[in-house]
Amino acid sequence: MSDPSQIDALMVMLVGAAVVAAVLINALFARMGLPALVGYMLLGILLRLADNQWQFLSEPVMTAFRFMANLGVVALLFKVGLESHPGALAQKLPKAAVIWIGDVCIAAGIGFVAAFYLLNLALVPSLVVATALTATSVGVSVATWDAKGALDSDNGELLVDVAELDDISGIALMALLFAVVPVLLNGDGEFWPTLGGTAGSFVVKFALFILFCLLFSHYGERRLTHLSARLRQPPERMLVVVGVGFLIAAIAGWLGFSLAIGALFAGLVFSRDPEAVKTEKSFQDLYAFVTPFFFIGIGFNIDPGALTQALLIGATLTVAALLGKLIGDGLPSLFLIGGSGAALLGASMIPRAEIAMVIMHQGQQLGPEVVPPQVYAGMVLVNAVTCLLAPLALNPMLKRWPQQENKS
Repeated sequence: MSDPSQIDALMVMLVGAAVVAAVLINALFARMGLPALVGYMLLGILLRLADNQWQFLSEPVMTAFRFMANLGVVALLFKVGLESHPGALAQKLPKAAVIWIGDVCIAAGIGFVAAFYLLNLALVPSLVVATALTATSVGVSVATWDAKGALDSDNGELLVDVAELDDISGIALMALLFAVVPVLLNGDGEFWPTLGGTAGSFVVKFALFILFCLLFSHYGERRLTHLSARLRQPPERMLVVVGVGFLIAAIAGWLGFSLAIGALFAGLVFSRDPEAVKTEKSFQDLYAFVTPFFFIGIGFNIDPGALTQALLIGATLTVAALLGKLIGDGLPSLFLIGGSGAALLGASMIPRAEIAMVIMHQGQQLGPEVVPPQVYAGMVLVNAVTCLLAPLALNPMLKRWPQQENKS
């Protein structure tokens, strides 16, 4: 297909069909009490199989889909940052940090052992897998806690705090890892000095970016929000905030940190301002429109030829994912909130979705030597299985150990 008008028509048709399908998937999976992102990825897999059969997706159409997926990543991470509330998190940091440190270290350690020693993956893919397995998809578990009226309990609030730390640290670890990946892949006799220099350069550049975000947060964000608040229509206020957030994400991408990192920090910049956070409700429509394309893209990027190998990889990494959070969160929680609370927290942290797949997606873009096709497909399986298992486990657990709402 070479006629520009036909290419444009196909682009618009596919986007429209994807949006309608995403709405139907969301409604269907909500009825079943399952996360819709699993359905979005299945849709992407079906689209890839259909294209392999009929080859109807030209390069311009694929470019448009990649652009929509990138918008989905930016919207997803911007929302994560906007909901993080660093000030409130800092007040609860002592208890949450103890659990978070054990969580990240044990989840990463078990993930690396499973990938490097059991699956015999190379060093770099093993490190990417380990980094991805430190993350948590709190939205999957929060929905179950909220349905049981337990989210405002002490343990429910602790769950959200630890998961927020997981998200932020996962993105930070991803940034550091991908900065040193070229050295890890091509290191020579000067490996350690080169690695240290690359890591040092990254830290300096990343610190400057964080400083820029802090300065904008303190001196520019509130003025911008107040200015946008004068606009009469809420969508206009939302578009100003989101537009600036996208610009910050683009700056991070231009600096080599990736759009995902920039979007997360953009959300953090605006999260401390109640006036900006009010735009979140009007942001939901834009978020609902573009985010499914990220997960559809994940499914589409799976190589059908890698699925056979992916089953073994996915099964092994699923066990690692389960043990990493059950032990990593449950063990330190046992001494802080008791046995039932530790079991609930460990089970609630099992799902891997948004941040884990952002890490795998970013790694895949760097090439098969960073994330091989079978590893990518295996992690998609981990994503789906952990997101399905957690609600099934939490429902009876919360029924057995109901959580009292925190009245303070």
